[in-house]
This record gives sequence, structure tokens and C-alpha cells, in this order.
Amino acid sequence: MRTLLKAENICREFKIGKDKTLNVLKGVSLEINEGEIAVIVGASGAGKSTLLHILGALDKPNNGEVIIDNKKLFEMKDEELARFRNNNIGFVFQFHHLLSEFTALENVSIPQMISGKRQNEIEKRSQELLSLVGLGERLNHKPSELSGGEQQRVAVARALANNPKIILADEPSGNLDTQNSDALHQLINRLNKELNQTFVIVTHNPDLINLANRVFIIKDGIILKKQKVRNIL
Repeated sequence: MRTLLKAENICREFKIGKDKTLNVLKGVSLEINEGEIAVIVGASGAGKSTLLHILGALDKPNNGEVIIDNKKLFEMKDEELARFRNNNIGFVFQFHHLLSEFTALENVSIPQMISGKRQNEIEKRSQELLSLVGLGERLNHKPSELSGGEQQRVAVARALANNPKIILADEPSGNLDTQNSDALHQLINRLNKELNQTFVIVTHNPDLINLANRVFIIKDGIILKKQKVRNIL
């Protein structure tokens, strides 16, 4: 199996006063293989979301490096990094963060527009993705016209828009009821199986944890344990 993502000695601290700092991550290292579902678990405040943001280059560490597909993220200049992130990393958060004034189709189109793709290609790809997540009949609905589960499926389609190498998800079902959570988990599993899509997911949900190939347990800013859950079929 090919290593797709590698984090090396990630340290992150925040100033919380004139002379005080909070050490959130204390030398975290991990590897994610292509085609895996990897889950990061731990108590609130353990550093899970901070780590995920650094893996996706939404934040920078004080020390350490993240390597995706043999590219060192924090050696890139800001413009190059933004382009790499848009083209290679998809994001799904607990709250969908869809743009309320745009339709589902338009929300999924935006990352592709930023990449400079042609309009006819963008529309075709967006329609295909929304059909893939079960929303082929809801293309022209705005977020306010969609249920919470449907909004999150639009967010998944948007994350897939540029055919990313990896999708990072932070409590993706944390704001959903049981039925919609189950549907989202099934969708993630299907995308992993059918598209060989790699996921790194922060979650407390045991059903989502059970989908993982590998679980990283983080406590007090360090990886406490790495557990292989299931083999890739």
C-alpha cells in the first residue's frame, strides 16, 4: 500500500496570555495509506481538530511537516499551497458551510471554478456528484430548501468536486440525527469502496469508528495508540 499522507513531528502551541502558551500538539507523527478510512479519536481538547486543520493546511504547525503525495505542504508559498489544497484535499465539517445564496449545483461547482475548469465540464461533474450522493433531483435547491442530511451530502459532493486525493472530515455526522448519520456513514463507506477515496475523520461516533481501517487515539497532544481495525478488501 502506498503512503499518501505523512505527518512528521507536528507541534502546535497557542499563546493564551502575555507569558503563557498552550501546547496542543506535542510531536505528532502518523501515516495514512491510499484508500484507507482513518479515524482520529480522543477527548474534547485533546487536539483532534487542530491536527486535522494542520493535515489540511488550514493551519500551520510551529514545528513539523505534512507531506501529501510526496509534496511538503509547508515548504510551499501561500498561493501554491492554496492551489494544492483546492485541487487535492476535500473538507467536510460538522456544519456543512454551504453558501446559502447558491443552489446545491452551484455550491459543488465553486471549487471547480476556482481551479479554472471549463463551465460545461463543471456542470457535468457537479450533476454527476450530486447524483452519486443521492441528490440528482435536488440540483437547483438552495440549502434552506434541503434537510440537514441533504445539506451534508451536498458538502460531501463539494469535497469530491476536484477529485481530491484525500478528504478530511471533522465530526461529519455530529449534527445529524441517527437516520441521517447512518445514511452519511454508508455514503462514506461506499465512496471509499467504489472510488478508493481516502478519508481522515475526527469523530466520537462509534458507528463511524467501526468503518475505519485504522484508528489513531490522541490524548494530551500526542498519539497514544494506533489501532488497525479492519483490512482493506
